[in-house]
Amino acid sequence: MLKDAVSKLDEALSINPAKHEALWCLGNAYTAGAFLTSDHDEAKIQFDDAFQCFQKAVEECPGNEHYLQSLASCAKAPELHKEIHKHGGLGQAQQTLGGGSAASSSAKSSAKNKSSDLKYDIFGWIILAVGLVAWVGMAKSNIPPPPPS
Repeated sequence: MLKDAVSKLDEALSINPAKHEALWCLGNAYTAGAFLTSDHDEAKIQFDDAFQCFQKAVEECPGNEHYLQSLASCAKAPELHKEIHKHGGLGQAQQTLGGGSAASSSAKSSAKNKSSDLKYDIFGWIILAVGLVAWVGMAKSNIPPPPPS
């Protein structure tokens, strides 16, 4: 789905390269793709692409706090990526979801999986909350002016 989103956003930007909303969304798509990639070098390329998109969005709409926050967060993302993947990362969750390995019956392994699942649940809810706050903020910032009386 991310590849499809990137393709559609690239298409939109080929029509209007100054569309800051599309640039911001494309930056988010690159960032999400980078976090789902376990290879740090490949993720770095995607983080760089995301940073460029966020930077262009800030240039097109300098006062937008969401764009500035995304730009600042993107600069820190490669270190966060290293930390996440150093501890098993998102790849471990993908293997579990994809049925990559057999489950161990030991209680210690089960407790570790429950702890890991809790971390992923919390991480997922945080991402959802940040996305909703950003979406609501963008919606509020693009309210049309009232009609002239």
